[in-house]
Amino acid sequence: MIPALFPLVRPLLHALDAETAHGLTVGALARLPLRQPPADDPRLCVTVISRQFPNPIGLAAGFDKGAQAPDALLGLGFGFVEVGGVVPRPQPGNPRPRVFRLPEDGAVINRFGLNSEGLDVVRARLAARRDRPGIVGVNIGANKDATDRLADYVACTRGLAGLVDFITVNVSSPNTPGLRDLQGEAFLDDLLARVVAARDEAGAGTAVLLKIAPDIGLDGLDAMTATARRRGIDALVVSNTTVARPASLRGASRAETGGLSGRPLFSPATRLLAETFLRVGAGLPLIGVGGVDSAEAAWTKIRAGASLVQLYSALVYAGPGLVGEIKAGLVRRMEAEGLRSLAQFVGRDAAELARTA
Repeated sequence: MIPALFPLVRPLLHALDAETAHGLTVGALARLPLRQPPADDPRLCVTVISRQFPNPIGLAAGFDKGAQAPDALLGLGFGFVEVGGVVPRPQPGNPRPRVFRLPEDGAVINRFGLNSEGLDVVRARLAARRDRPGIVGVNIGANKDATDRLADYVACTRGLAGLVDFITVNVSSPNTPGLRDLQGEAFLDDLLARVVAARDEAGAGTAVLLKIAPDIGLDGLDAMTATARRRGIDALVVSNTTVARPASLRGASRAETGGLSGRPLFSPATRLLAETFLRVGAGLPLIGVGGVDSAEAAWTKIRAGASLVQLYSALVYAGPGLVGEIKAGLVRRMEAEGLRSLAQFVGRDAAELARTA
């Protein structure tokens, strides 16, 4: 029902500024009665990070920052949902306006600045749904004015471990000053060691993931992947939004500062994904994010090395029906290739896509 209504409500939503429209959407989803997700073709099932995902299509962090509607989102057909980002203390983020549509480019620019209701609020919501089915993760960060950012990540890990299936350590948001500095090798090593220790102390089976930026060089990628493996990280999320502005952008808001997501991010994020797979192989699962707006785009992420795929910006333009379209397209491609499992295709063309994506 909801996907069918989107063509009718889209003009109304797009007549509003992007953040207002987004807030209304999340609020409406939070008020919906819970419903069972549609049954997935068993060939779409993916087993990674010690969990069985009914399908590989997930919702990226940033859509449901406060964990208001994870179960309603799972009911739309996502195989998993990542809420957040969450920081320990409530913070308003950057001044509005701070999110801009670029419809000509199928893109979005945001500079939210990790606006969050804070750890206590999000923890209470996740605790209330703890026994419900469905795979839910949470993206964590540090307060903008934190004097000890590593301690902020530890606090979020301690507060949320055991309430979610995975925690994503976000050191790659471009909208919090200095946050990407934590991608440096020494900082990252210390950070991941503390987060993993906090997870282990909680005695939870929660997986720890690391989300990286698309703007790092290959030397930086070498260091990050080595550190992630050494510290026992369960998966890498590739990638966050970019501060780059391709010359091809046409949208009127293309000069706005912030992180660019959507279709223009597809090629650089996919190249980085492929380069990451070439470094870690099948030993460290990858989640491919950035510019996924079709079954073909999702399939390319899988060929580049992704076991799972996330999307967000494409929903602004295509609506929730896109999730079912992508899953159906993946099944058709599997049938054409004679595949019984998507795992058979993960990373098959990584070397080629590292050069050409």
